Amino acid sequence: MAAIVGAAQPGAAQSFGQGPFDTAIPTLTTTVGHEPGTRVTSPDQTYAYLSALAEAAPDRAKLVQYAVSWEGRPLYYLVLTAPTNMVRIEAIRADMAAIAAGRPGSGSALPVTWLAYGVHGNEISSTDAALMTAYHLLASLNDPRSTKILDNTIVVIDPMQNPDGRARFVSNFLAATGIAPAADRQAAEHDEPWPSGRVNHYMFDLNRDWFTLSQPETRGKVAAIREWNPVVVVDLHEMGGDETYFFSPAAQPFNPNLSAAQIRSYELIGRYNAAAFDARGEPYFTREVYDLFYPGYGDTWNAHQGAIGSTYEQGSARGLVFARRDGTDLTYGDGIANHFTASLATASAVADNPQKFLADFAAYRSGNAGGAAGRGTYVIDLGESRWNAERLGRRLAEQGITVLRRESAASLCGRSYPEGYLAVPQAQPAARLVRSLLDRDTPLPSDFLAEQERRRSVDLPHELYDVTAWSVGPMSGTDIRLCNAAVSGDAMRADAPIAAKVEGTGDFAIAVPWTDSGQARLVALALREGIDGRATDRAFVSDGRAFPRGTVVFPAGSNSPDKMARLGVLAREVGAHTVALESGWVDSGPNLGSEHFVRLKVPRVALAWDDGVSPLSAGALRYVLEQRLGLPVTPIRTSRLSRADLSDYDVVLVPEGNPGSLLGDNGKRSMRSFVQRGGVLVAIGESLDAFSGGDDPLISVKREAALGRGPAEKDNDGGDLAEGMAIASDAEYRETIKDQAALPDTLPGALLNVVGEPDHFLSAGYDSGAVVLATGSRIFTPLDRSTGVNVMRFAAPQDLVASGYVWDENRRQLAYKPYLMAQSHGRGLVIGFAHDPSARAYLEGLDLLIANAVLVAPSRVR
Repeated sequence: MAAIVGAAQPGAAQSFGQGPFDTAIPTLTTTVGHEPGTRVTSPDQTYAYLSALAEAAPDRAKLVQYAVSWEGRPLYYLVLTAPTNMVRIEAIRADMAAIAAGRPGSGSALPVTWLAYGVHGNEISSTDAALMTAYHLLASLNDPRSTKILDNTIVVIDPMQNPDGRARFVSNFLAATGIAPAADRQAAEHDEPWPSGRVNHYMFDLNRDWFTLSQPETRGKVAAIREWNPVVVVDLHEMGGDETYFFSPAAQPFNPNLSAAQIRSYELIGRYNAAAFDARGEPYFTREVYDLFYPGYGDTWNAHQGAIGSTYEQGSARGLVFARRDGTDLTYGDGIANHFTASLATASAVADNPQKFLADFAAYRSGNAGGAAGRGTYVIDLGESRWNAERLGRRLAEQGITVLRRESAASLCGRSYPEGYLAVPQAQPAARLVRSLLDRDTPLPSDFLAEQERRRSVDLPHELYDVTAWSVGPMSGTDIRLCNAAVSGDAMRADAPIAAKVEGTGDFAIAVPWTDSGQARLVALALREGIDGRATDRAFVSDGRAFPRGTVVFPAGSNSPDKMARLGVLAREVGAHTVALESGWVDSGPNLGSEHFVRLKVPRVALAWDDGVSPLSAGALRYVLEQRLGLPVTPIRTSRLSRADLSDYDVVLVPEGNPGSLLGDNGKRSMRSFVQRGGVLVAIGESLDAFSGGDDPLISVKREAALGRGPAEKDNDGGDLAEGMAIASDAEYRETIKDQAALPDTLPGALLNVVGEPDHFLSAGYDSGAVVLATGSRIFTPLDRSTGVNVMRFAAPQDLVASGYVWDENRRQLAYKPYLMAQSHGRGLVIGFAHDPSARAYLEGLDLLIANAVLVAPSRVR
């Protein structure tokens, strides 16, 4: 018979709920040495306690590792259910898989409630709440609610989705604490150093990586969720310390791909949470701030799979105690208790209504499979961006989306597709996720848009929480079209390697057409192994075969047979496209010995790092260069840049941010000297401000004021703003560059078309333009031709918007303005991006722009 303890105090019972409790279940105190809410439990302590729980109750708890972080930390989830369910757990999971596939279950299924905590590593109370929830469900005795949860459902607790970020927070917090916790929000323990614990090792916001799947933590989590097919997924977060608690229903706008049944279930779960918080006298809010529109979040992505995906937000103490502006103190224990309350209330909602949640999930998946969301087929053209298209297909498959490969060529909906093209049928269980990701546009509700325009008309901020566009085809640089014809084929495996494409015969050279991310990766890896390659800034035709600008040629004459053989191995490993050349003779365009070809070398790349730059921008840029393109990067702290010896580097990257004050006059002089001696400086977004001011700017652009505001206006930092203007035609654009403070309203994030100057090497690979992500209020004046080149510029007003919603005045003012700029100084070059081409690492279609700036530009300026 189980021994029990009372539940009068959390310190005694180790739970924020009522007891009695089974003493055979270990407590946090006996396992790691502190009571709940008295310390921030570290990643190692978290997993030690989970292991102790699983060992103490193997009939009800199972601990499973599902991933390893960049820094080598394991990620686990804990499965909890009644003993009678645990003995048949594999049958339950198999039945849930059948239901998720749109087939009838065998009757073995139980609804799965997935509770996820700590995706942002400095949102600390959620992980300790996960531990208390697990303890309570295993240790509570004579508790009908806990018994019902375990009898009627499977609960999966993912306690710490970002262990690297949490470890960073705990280390910084402990280093700043004294003999007593400080409630003052100014105290060092509440003021995290850059980059904070929010982000993972590569400084990604893991809650915006769900369909991008760039990070190992996300890939493992998505695979685990697909194994269990939960009917409810809750992601528990923290927000500002002066806030209370948020749970669903969410704010508008809702993604139109959500079903009516799902929206009703949000109301049901919300009422369960409300009752639990009301019983404790805890304030909360719903239907504000946190919407369900962007499918890259843990809530909306899972909702697109048929689950009831929700975000819960608790005001954060960011430590052990926090002085709120209303005169009260928020403790760490308060946050844990609220998340604990919401966790159990949500699990109870499912346990009280198991058949409803199962039936709704089954209807969602089977209805989609039967064509309720559409019966057409999305066709992915491999085209010139073959590698990116292949990567996209695998990424979709990794999310449980059926992607078919057609081995033979075909003509569909009036267009010819080559053999090997990819097709994504609408009639499949994940159809609504398919539509949300592959449709060119996901419309915002008209009444919501009308309200946003009304708010702007009275100078109120809009209520869009994130981007309004995420169409994965344009972002990957691939063409996707919806065709009404049905297509058959073999299902693509997410882990299948990309097959290399080898063309041509001849021993003179190997050409690598400059067409996609895989080609750039091959070139970078080959250069790192000492294989000699040369890039052209002019297209050429050899033996009737056309090669685009940017093509890299690896001649046999300057490479040994071993190196040429190694190039072939690398091409197969990458899955790249190569063409063998039998001669240096060309039908048109430059020969290999022309000045239009330059010899490439591996660039030595420095990246501004630390205070003054955005961690998200710095991390994404480093990730794209290192992990996708294969180029090593050396981070240099911004505080050191003013005195750093930059002669060891070819490229200095300054990510999005405000580094000007940290660089100071000495830093700017150092950068100028670096460029004049032949270096390449790449500045992104707001960082351009640090190099565009003064009498002799490194890049001669200014941010524009809003339309109708004069040049005397000042920006928020006191700098001069250029006069806002609209350019209505090519002729006016040419006139603008011939000679030559209210900011525009914030753009919530849209995909926009840009076009390139065809004679500049930085636009190689983009003869047909590109799609970029634009956010914020940055609009820059064009460079006039006497100072530089607007390499890529936003399209004309009527052609500007590729996907998403753009305020009309932004659309008119952005037209023809520069996206990518280049200005020479001395022997070097300054390159500016108006918006971050590496944002969230989901703009693979812009990888060649990054490679042109970082890999090719140093050789061009030399």
